[in-house]
Amino acid sequence: MSQNNPPLNYEPSLTGINQLTSTTLPPEVTQCLKNARYLHLATIARPLTSDDPSPPAPHVSLMNYTFLPSYSWNNTLPQPVILMTTNTQSLKTQNLRHNPRVSLLVHDWSSHRPPTAAPATATSDNRSGSPPATAPPSSLASLLLNLNTSALSSFSTTISGEARFLDSGSEEERWCKEAHLANNTFEGQLSTEAGYFGSSTGGAVQESSSGGGDAGGYIEGNDVRVVLVPVRTGRISDFKGGVRDWQIIDADERERANDNSRGRMEGLLNGVVSS
Repeated sequence: MSQNNPPLNYEPSLTGINQLTSTTLPPEVTQCLKNARYLHLATIARPLTSDDPSPPAPHVSLMNYTFLPSYSWNNTLPQPVILMTTNTQSLKTQNLRHNPRVSLLVHDWSSHRPPTAAPATATSDNRSGSPPATAPPSSLASLLLNLNTSALSSFSTTISGEARFLDSGSEEERWCKEAHLANNTFEGQLSTEAGYFGSSTGGAVQESSSGGGDAGGYIEGNDVRVVLVPVRTGRISDFKGGVRDWQIIDADERERANDNSRGRMEGLLNGVVSS
């Protein structure tokens, strides 16, 4: 058993596990953020009306994103951030205005659901798996299945933080929209993928009304807001069930932590227990 990557059942994942504290992102997190095409954004939905007794519920959206490893604006300290865009009338926008706390899931491996082990029987309520065991795959389906079977990475990461909207019409928003658009054009890949399945892609990516297969329609519009999430804390998971928590701290915080550690050690050496 690896001490650095114990399985999930080794210890409760509710607690901090193998905490990694550093002034830079773990390489696995950087790899995920650079390689993945989409991420899952979880926001907290509030009741639709003040009289609604239902408790807040999570809402998950599939998002295009841009990862900036060292973002700084107006001489702020450089930090890794994630950029996303959202329509002003979307549910996630309303959620973020009510509660900016978010959770992001990023993974850059592909997988497929394996065929059902056995045909449905009376004891299984005649429910078959997905896909059914007897479903004959087409040549294209076989190709895609083989591609998906090959893992692109063995890690995923969950990122926790607080999102903020950039000021509408500001120079910072304009620059971030340009960076986000340059990172999410896909150069006609959407049309190609739509041709594979005989339908439009929709979902996280929308084609621009100006044509050309770019993503300008969902980034450049006047009713589109830019959301920025600093990347500071999270959790790494691997496909074997290993879990590690990570946190980014500033160089000053690291130095203070080192000073405190040295002070406690000196106290112990002198026979004094430091509080």
